[in-house]
Amino acid sequence: MKNHDTAQSKAVRSIPATTHVALSGTPVENRLTEFWSIMDYTNKGYLDSLKAFKENFATPIQLYNDADCASRFRKVTAPFMMRRMKTDKSIIADLPDKIELDDYASLKSEQAALYEKTLEAAMSEIEGISTTDHESLFKRQGLILQMILALKQICNHPAQFLKNGDCRTELSGEAEMLLDRIEGIVGNGEKVLVFTQFREMGDMLVRFIEERTGQRPMFYHGGCSIKERHEMVDRFQQNRADKVFILSLKAAGTGLNLTAASHVIHYDLWWNPAVEAQATDRAYRIGQQKNVMVHRFITKDTFEERINDMIQQKKHLADMTVASGESWIGKLSNKELREIFG
Repeated sequence: MKNHDTAQSKAVRSIPATTHVALSGTPVENRLTEFWSIMDYTNKGYLDSLKAFKENFATPIQLYNDADCASRFRKVTAPFMMRRMKTDKSIIADLPDKIELDDYASLKSEQAALYEKTLEAAMSEIEGISTTDHESLFKRQGLILQMILALKQICNHPAQFLKNGDCRTELSGEAEMLLDRIEGIVGNGEKVLVFTQFREMGDMLVRFIEERTGQRPMFYHGGCSIKERHEMVDRFQQNRADKVFILSLKAAGTGLNLTAASHVIHYDLWWNPAVEAQATDRAYRIGQQKNVMVHRFITKDTFEERINDMIQQKKHLADMTVASGESWIGKLSNKELREIFG
């Protein structure tokens, strides 16, 4: 229902009924128009056309962080929403706490040199593009997203970017920090979920963890069959020996119940609070018996740290829209890019 263009959404809308009700755990996941789509089904026309909704709410809130517009949005939608949070003790009295920690890693010297070299090459190309026509702006935005991807990979591990097969853990500050955290968690007899958005990085983490702990962790990703996925979930939930579970953020976004874990590690951040929370909630959900520790890995003195600060400042808008991600970064000026990535 969140995407009004899908065949499924159109089929549901075609069913004749006098009363429409929608139930959602994440009414806004990637963009505010998802809320419009749900609302257009339950109260058609109330939020006007999609075009008008974008002009009146989606663009001001998502792109310009307009707090007044966000407040107006909450007022017009509140009468139609019955919102229940699992953190509300009157709903679930015995759900343990969720404790979020930002864990900071430092770039290794070779990482820092590669980061700077890659940044300067990318910024040189970006700054050379005219911003006077639509085609150039589109190309510029593409180059910025390419730069983000490259710098993210370097922060993860230089081998992910260079594709040179040099997978020594000591080349990455984040990889070393992960192994230290894993060692402590496993040593305490606890279980942990590790999320990454990159299949290639997941394969590297399997190797790193097996070398350090002697136990090969499971890796849940898009290439796994349904049977393999069910088997891995059952093993993690039931088998005391399986303490580390690596998951692809996209493949494991919804539907999994992994309450055996009392730790969640986000190895590389998506910068979308909804996607991040949805991943964390594989462990933090009804049936969880222990407090859940959430570790968000951030590389110090890089764009990761600065973008994380920007997202945290926007959190006051997260109750009604959590769309952030990477597309908005592409609209920043050259000076703003230098301030964030330099």
